[in-house]
Amino acid sequence: MNSSQIDYSRKWYVMAAVSMGTLLATIDSSIVNVALPTLVRELNTDFATVQWVVLAYLLTLATLLLSVGRFADMKGKKPIYAMGFVIFTIGSVLCGLAANIYMLIAFRVVQAIGATMILALGMAIITESFPASERGKALGFTGTMVSIGIVIGPTIGGIIIDVFSWNWIFLVNLPVGILGTLMVIRFVPAVKPEGKQRFDFLGAVSLFLALFAFLLALTVGQNIGFTDPRVLVLFGLALILLSTFVIVETRTAQPMIDLRLFRNTLFSINLVTGYLTFVAIAGTIILMPFYLENILGYSTREVGILIAALPISMGIIAPLAGSMSDRFGTRPISVIGLGILLFGYIALSSLTVMTSTLGYVLRFLPIGIGMGVFQSPNNSAIMGEAPRDRLGVVSGILAVNRSLGQTTGIAILGALWASRAIMYAVPLTVESATNAPIPSQVAALQDTFIAMILLISLAFGLAIWALIRDRKIRSSTEKEVTGAALD
Repeated sequence: MNSSQIDYSRKWYVMAAVSMGTLLATIDSSIVNVALPTLVRELNTDFATVQWVVLAYLLTLATLLLSVGRFADMKGKKPIYAMGFVIFTIGSVLCGLAANIYMLIAFRVVQAIGATMILALGMAIITESFPASERGKALGFTGTMVSIGIVIGPTIGGIIIDVFSWNWIFLVNLPVGILGTLMVIRFVPAVKPEGKQRFDFLGAVSLFLALFAFLLALTVGQNIGFTDPRVLVLFGLALILLSTFVIVETRTAQPMIDLRLFRNTLFSINLVTGYLTFVAIAGTIILMPFYLENILGYSTREVGILIAALPISMGIIAPLAGSMSDRFGTRPISVIGLGILLFGYIALSSLTVMTSTLGYVLRFLPIGIGMGVFQSPNNSAIMGEAPRDRLGVVSGILAVNRSLGQTTGIAILGALWASRAIMYAVPLTVESATNAPIPSQVAALQDTFIAMILLISLAFGLAIWALIRDRKIRSSTEKEVTGAALD
């Protein structure tokens, strides 16, 4: 791919078009989260089943993202990105017309196929459209759009559910989808990829099946237990298929993923720390509506407003953190972000049945600020390692990393909260965690936040090690350059 094909003078028009896609996807996901308690009641279902409204979406995303990214590197990003808008918008309308929980779950898969095309390529298009010196700032603005979507989603969702019905929460995507499609057609550059590329079908299929088996094991395991023989078989199958994928990629002339990227230890650590933060955030977001509505007694509308504390703070900070990373480097800023995030989770572990509105907001602000400071530099560091002809794949890797983290967080942390709530309810017999006594639900929530603290502590430690290693490498390189100059 020739970088001269990019007209940097149009970069902000491209940003506007990509932002519409980001807004479309995040509005939908955040609306659905705040609606989960309502869906349990109105569709006559339970916590384990209603989670599939979220999990089916994430499962589809995670298994298709990399294939879409690679295909876009071969055929061009613009047409696939525009088609994503169309499919997602159609899926949204179908979700709004769903008559039961199973139809809703099925139509969420349609939405996810469109979202895959949007989310797999957004960062690649932005990275391609901005000079490297502005990459952190540009990805920071993308983070702001995520935050705006997350803020608008619960707020609009809470109002719509209160005034109309849950069906209408999906129809708000219709005008955004139409406008976004037109903007992509008008502004996103049609960059022509290099020819004579072949799609790695065997690698794509083996990776798809490996991810599907792994994520299915996670989602089913929270209901029947992670030691159930069926779940263990799925985990074993995932391991075999992943090993097959690695073997295929090492023997293919044009692999779907260039595994040499992962030889870069610092690149791999960026992915691991990002994954751990998404696990924690996903668990937090899916549990908070139940805490606020079932335990503290807030209305759906109030829950939507309170959940906005996290994305508002994240959205304000993300562009600033991105600009700082362009100036001072990505790793120092990322470490600071993880430190703030760790402090926030320690604060959240003290939530009780008596927590006030102000107490809730003050505990949540460090979570949003920490993610805002961490995510933009971390994404910039990952995208900075991508060759231009592999931007789609690396953008897909980032998106898969996020989806895997979200799915793992929902499955593992959701199951942890549910099991602990039922355990604390003994000697009472309860059918689900949402029916457990309030003190049992609160104690289970505190236990779950302790698990999140451990995850973020691990990410924080890895980031500090990476910062030290990076500085040693830079220092060694500078000494070699200086020595060569003296010679």
